[in-house]
Amino acid sequence: MARILIVDDAKFMRLTLSNILKKADHDVVGEGENGKEAIEMFRALHPDLVTMDITMPVMSGLDAVKEIKQEFPEAKVVMCSAMGQQKMVVESIEAGAKDFIIKPFDENRVLEAINRVLDVTV
Repeated sequence: MARILIVDDAKFMRLTLSNILKKADHDVVGEGENGKEAIEMFRALHPDLVTMDITMPVMSGLDAVKEIKQEFPEAKVVMCSAMGQQKMVVESIEAGAKDFIIKPFDENRVLEAINRVLDVTV
């Protein structure tokens, strides 16, 4: 079971992800609404993994990944993006994100990405 932080400005998306993760026996340790909260919560909670939306107010997921990876090189981040954000997904991966999931979320794809990044064999 992994400790996961969910960061997305849309409450519905956080809820959807949270349900998928809890069903797979993961522990959702926190939820944030923007990149700034993501960084603060990462520092406080030290989760095993973060799911991070790319486009958010205050600070983007891309900027948050860069800052988290700079401070915590071992951090595991999975980006969440809508269709058509390929350029930002590539930038996120270059910034240190380990994988990405496309919205709307497909439960199998979400768990596949999470397990791969956590290096869990199912």
